[in-house]
Amino acid sequence: MMHGFIPPNRFFPYLTWAEIQSISDPESVVIIQPVGSIEQHGYHLPIIVDSAIGMGVLGKALEKLKPEIPAYSLPCLYYGKSNEHWHFPGTITLSATTLLTILMEVADNLYRSGFRKLVLMNSHGGQPQIMEIAARDIHQKYEDFLVFPLFTWRVPNIASELLTEKELEYGIHAGDAETSLLLSLLPNQVNMEKAVKEYPQGLPENSLLSMEGKLPFAWLTKELTKSGVMGDATVATKEKGDKLLESLSDSWVQLIENIYQFRQPQF
Repeated sequence: MMHGFIPPNRFFPYLTWAEIQSISDPESVVIIQPVGSIEQHGYHLPIIVDSAIGMGVLGKALEKLKPEIPAYSLPCLYYGKSNEHWHFPGTITLSATTLLTILMEVADNLYRSGFRKLVLMNSHGGQPQIMEIAARDIHQKYEDFLVFPLFTWRVPNIASELLTEKELEYGIHAGDAETSLLLSLLPNQVNMEKAVKEYPQGLPENSLLSMEGKLPFAWLTKELTKSGVMGDATVATKEKGDKLLESLSDSWVQLIENIYQFRQPQF
């Protein structure tokens, strides 16, 4: 069961080298590299949350994807850049340099095998910038290699219909959305008796600055929350998680189809 949530026929490591060599049009194949993290998520959630969400959404999307569209998932990179959480036991973080090097070397090997479309599917909010740097550097190195630095949550989804306005703005870590999704994906690993409601503390008032967005400031998790939670985990439900999973995966189906059809703009 090494494929986890990914359909076996869409799991790249289950192919043999001969099967890979015989792919008739590898330049059109969409290769997806899920990137997660191993980091604290409060008292009630396991440290695998981001990785599990990425693999869960991708697996559901690949189940729905038309069989004629060639797309494969690589094994998840479970470790990410999570040093904002490293004051909490259990967090395992790579440096930005290490993660960037891994992504670059994965791309080198895929390119050598003839593939020309790579999705960096990131599920951890602390590292989108690394995906963007990697994508640009890979494409600059191999101009016919199309690379897409994407964030799991940025596709159209129904979160705004399920969460409060406060949760949408401040519930960025182990809150309602992530807890609900884990109740859908890994219910046995969620302890709702330990769920808490804690929003970020001490944020600047009447200021253009914010934790995230266009004008952010650098922060460490311990500066904003005692529990490690930023959001209201107490109101999470499996029903909301199921709806989020369906919504996110539907949009990822459309996105993978768009990537399959994509051609690099040129004069």
